[in-house]
Amino acid sequence: MNPMATLTSNSPVNRPDVDGEFLRILVVDDHASARESMAEVLTHAGYRVDCLGSAIEALQALQAEEYDVVITDLNMPGMNGLELIEKLSHRPHGAQVLMVTAHASVSTAVEAIRLGAFDYIEKPFSPEQIEGLVARAIEHGKLLDRKEHLAASVLNTPSMIGSSAVMREFCQRINCVAPTEETVLITGESGTGKELAARTVHALSRRSKSPLVSLNCPVLSAHLMESELFGHERGAFTGADSLRTGRFELADGGTILLDEISEIELPLQAKLLRVLQERCFERVGSSVTRQIDVRVLATSNRDLPGEVRAGCFREDLYYRLAVVPLHVPPLRQRPDDIPELLEFFVQNTAARLRREPWEFGQDAVDLLMHYRWPGNIRELENIVARAGVLYQGRATSADELRSWLIDPDGESLEETGGDALVGMSLREMERKLIEATLDHFAGHRAKTADALGIGIRTLSGKLKEYGYAPRARRPGPGV
Repeated sequence: MNPMATLTSNSPVNRPDVDGEFLRILVVDDHASARESMAEVLTHAGYRVDCLGSAIEALQALQAEEYDVVITDLNMPGMNGLELIEKLSHRPHGAQVLMVTAHASVSTAVEAIRLGAFDYIEKPFSPEQIEGLVARAIEHGKLLDRKEHLAASVLNTPSMIGSSAVMREFCQRINCVAPTEETVLITGESGTGKELAARTVHALSRRSKSPLVSLNCPVLSAHLMESELFGHERGAFTGADSLRTGRFELADGGTILLDEISEIELPLQAKLLRVLQERCFERVGSSVTRQIDVRVLATSNRDLPGEVRAGCFREDLYYRLAVVPLHVPPLRQRPDDIPELLEFFVQNTAARLRREPWEFGQDAVDLLMHYRWPGNIRELENIVARAGVLYQGRATSADELRSWLIDPDGESLEETGGDALVGMSLREMERKLIEATLDHFAGHRAKTADALGIGIRTLSGKLKEYGYAPRARRPGPGV
């Protein structure tokens, strides 16, 4: 029997994400109502979702189809979720795996991560939680796709593409830092590739075969942040119905990446400092001190010395983090790398879209090399993806690109006149920039906040102040 005959497709359309990709999710759960409910939530979020009722069917399906994310329940008859994850770890399927369980424990969580799962989520959970976890898994998968191109030298890593003098110097610095055990602080504007640089440091370190566990700091409140970092005991606070393993404990023996660490609030910074100094911590609600062996990498798009002077970031924590600082250069400082980056992104996009690579006309290349790139590498990658989706059989021209480029004041180059900003208040300029960037990322607040270099809470506050009303979207059902 064809294994795909048992698949249930819940997506009415093949809708691309903001990068122009058709993202596919496979949900594996023996309970029909649970898998259909989760599929409906993810379908409303714009993904193509298929459902299967067993791990055996999933293994067969993955031989014939490609998925970006596989979501599997833990407790299933025949082969359970952990066994499925172990089987998938030996196959080059390329999908990121998430485990869903109502019976979370330290052993299952750690085992799932060690077997190759990206993360796990406990029932019951909200539609927003599963959507956020899937989005992070997809981003992680994109990073790993690039990592497959790693060559013997860091100069050839896709995250570090570029042969300009600026990039050669940066790559040589990574090559020196990676083999050490020192804490590394990676700074740079949004979209420059700080997280990719961190993953390159880990890949070239002696811990490369151990897990790299990351935490996106801006998306969590201070209360949740402490639990995510250090874990909590059952009953430690309202809603702590079971023990949770923190990211530091999951990263034991490997590396932890604290993405945008400047968003951690001051009280928690003191606890983080202790971990860096003494390599020990206590779970929330526990008095038991736990020792860990973890290398710490951190990123920030903010001016941390300025944050220290403003009293928003602890000086002692800054110096503890900045043992070996790395600053990722913005794209505008290395325009000579743009043709090389274009070629790389065109090849990747063409492979994803299953079509032959196309070309950018010389006028388009010249335009891109003289553009200021407020969104840096991420903006360039998105533009290439859009060009690939809209490809009409001819070289992409400068005229096609102009309306896609956003200048530093938040308007498209096509719409901005030379005197358009004269007399405009700073508040109105800020509003135009925020709203234009939000439109550029199709209403995705996390990506918008990241591109603007602000926290999600700050962005939400600004939008509330402006009275911004997003387009209505039918809420997903409870999961």
